[in-house]
Amino acid sequence: MSQAVSLRPPGAAERPEPVSGYATRDVAALLGLSASQVRSYIRDGFLAPAQGPRGEYRFSFQDLILLRTAKGLLAAKVPRRRIRLALQKLQQQLPEGKPLTGVRITAQDHQVVVRDGHELWDPASGQILMDFDVAELQRKAATLVPVTDSRARKKKEPSTAEAWFEQGLELEEEDPDGAIDAYRRALDLEPDLPEIWLNLGRLLHERGELAEAERCYRQAVEIDPDEPVSFFDLGVALQDQERFAEAAAVYEQALALDDSFADAHYNLATVYESLGERQAAFRHFKSYKALIGR
Repeated sequence: MSQAVSLRPPGAAERPEPVSGYATRDVAALLGLSASQVRSYIRDGFLAPAQGPRGEYRFSFQDLILLRTAKGLLAAKVPRRRIRLALQKLQQQLPEGKPLTGVRITAQDHQVVVRDGHELWDPASGQILMDFDVAELQRKAATLVPVTDSRARKKKEPSTAEAWFEQGLELEEEDPDGAIDAYRRALDLEPDLPEIWLNLGRLLHERGELAEAERCYRQAVEIDPDEPVSFFDLGVALQDQERFAEAAAVYEQALALDDSFADAHYNLATVYESLGERQAAFRHFKSYKALIGR
């Protein structure tokens, strides 16, 4: 009896298939939501879109319907728990292969109701009140361009530091690695732009690369020593490395430039508390409270 033999070399990684779908930014704009609202709907279990190798979401048209439905049901004051349960059950109840485009999802008295042609059923119980016509959504979605992880929507590569910086800003949310690369390319062209050093440092900081983030913040401080935010970000990097005395000195420099910098007062208070300097900690915490009006 013959057996199938894999032609892939031992230890070779299987190349992932590109994931196609609509990007978060496009979906959010289409539905009148913010990107953070879209992500909150995913966290709440209303839908589970595909993800690319870097964790970026790729939405199908079915996902658009779920998002549009969740938005409408939330506006109708249906509790999130009931929405999640109803949408999950609905997808289980539909015949295999039947899309959500063939049903209408309605709400009444904080409940969810589904109509399929002349048949009406309630995944959680309730009566019809309003419905969401997916035909209009389908028409609008036709104007979107699906993207893939292989960058189907390729843009012309930027040629200036400013253009690379703008690209980095666009990529920060969905592709932080791409944003880091864009910022580095911008700095290769113009290394004396402190705002790019700060953005690059922040992304590296969020990724846990504290030493590299510190280096970026120090570059920003060196280029523009009159900017308190650069000193503040450097102080945070030092504080996260538990180099409290150095962090205190840097926060003091930030406050020397701007004594109304409330967050710098707060962080300095916590640093002085760690150093055992309680009077200084209390003084800065008091300043912080006064600045935020508490």
